[in-house]
Amino acid sequence: MRVTRTQAEANREAVIDAASQLFREHGFDGIGLKDLMNAAGLTQGAFYKQFRSKDDLIAQASRRALDRTAEDWLAAVADTAAPFQALVSHYLSMEHRAGKSGGCPLVALGADAARQTEEVRVPFQEGIETNLRLLDSLLPLPEGAKPYPIAATVLSLMVGALTISRVMTDTELAEQVLKTAKEEIFRIVQCAYRAADAPTPLSPD
Repeated sequence: MRVTRTQAEANREAVIDAASQLFREHGFDGIGLKDLMNAAGLTQGAFYKQFRSKDDLIAQASRRALDRTAEDWLAAVADTAAPFQALVSHYLSMEHRAGKSGGCPLVALGADAARQTEEVRVPFQEGIETNLRLLDSLLPLPEGAKPYPIAATVLSLMVGALTISRVMTDTELAEQVLKTAKEEIFRIVQCAYRAADAPTPLSPD
């Protein structure tokens, strides 16, 4: 039976959604096309009707994962009086550490992405820029401070700490890594306030 254009688009979206989760869990090379298509409820033959290549799918799935991460960040800071602290605490949590398939793709796939083609790396570049802009907008810095370099430092600390915590087998040490990174991020922002001779609203608690 011929697949309608609407159904074909729905099938394509299902594959991208499944791949965005499975790549984060297994890596780009850790799962084959057959298993990816099975997860979306489709046959492997349908892949070639939807995507030019596996790189095309990887790029689309990475963009989807990064977009969902941005949405997750916005949800984490909604309806809170301290959005920056809420985001950092949300990101550097044991829950995020455990949620690999739905977590930050920079942690799950960053090392893989660095070895991929430009087609695959472009969505990561765009996702990083989105993350930096959001952090930049949330940083509670005094007038005259330069938030963008601090945003880059904060993002690097968050991604690095979560990566290290996932490598560790000792959950107590992993939790300590996340806690220490959170405290250091807040210290960096506090230092920016002190340098501007302004009262800091942050606390590592």
